[in-house]
Amino acid sequence: MFPDFEISKAYRDTYPDVGFGLALITGCSDALEPAEFIPYKRKHLRKMRKRETLSQITGRIDTYAAFFHSFGYECPLVKHLKRTIHSGFPQYSLFVDAHFMAEMCAGILVAVTDFSRFDGQLTLDTAREGEVCAGMGGREFVVKRDEIVLRDEKDIVCVLCQGADEKTRVSESTAHVLFYAYAVPGIESRYLKEGLTVAAETVKEFGGGTIEGIEIF
Repeated sequence: MFPDFEISKAYRDTYPDVGFGLALITGCSDALEPAEFIPYKRKHLRKMRKRETLSQITGRIDTYAAFFHSFGYECPLVKHLKRTIHSGFPQYSLFVDAHFMAEMCAGILVAVTDFSRFDGQLTLDTAREGEVCAGMGGREFVVKRDEIVLRDEKDIVCVLCQGADEKTRVSESTAHVLFYAYAVPGIESRYLKEGLTVAAETVKEFGGGTIEGIEIF
């Protein structure tokens, strides 16, 4: 059941050796967070707050921020890191919390989506000037040339610098969760594996289901 996926020639030409990762967990449940989830999150928080680890995470997030700025956008990871350092991981739902943990523990950019809502094969690609994506909450993303995007066979489903679409958003009824992680120039692919492993193992531990695969391209 692991998703069909390819990387376009345009992406490889524009961003050679810049990785991407997928993690699929099937048959899981976005249940109310059990009491055991609190100490689990605290354990991961203590690890990421260690001085040397936090310095490395901050450096990677600064690399993402510079890439975002090159397209004229602010990187949300910067604010997320400050909030996590001072207040801990946010509490929304299991799936969304696992996504934030993956980002902050590895210092990478991760999206959480409902796998059943994609239309066909996924393709990592670069955008053409002026393409449009229907973002979360009714927003419209108008992309710039060479922005990094993820497509299914019908739509752009995520714009790296702007966000994921509404179509694939997770909900209480989601049973098959797909996390995906973008690198940018200067980010080693091994950190994508690190973050996606946190996300997948967290969902399996507290939401059940099966980890179908974690793959880095």
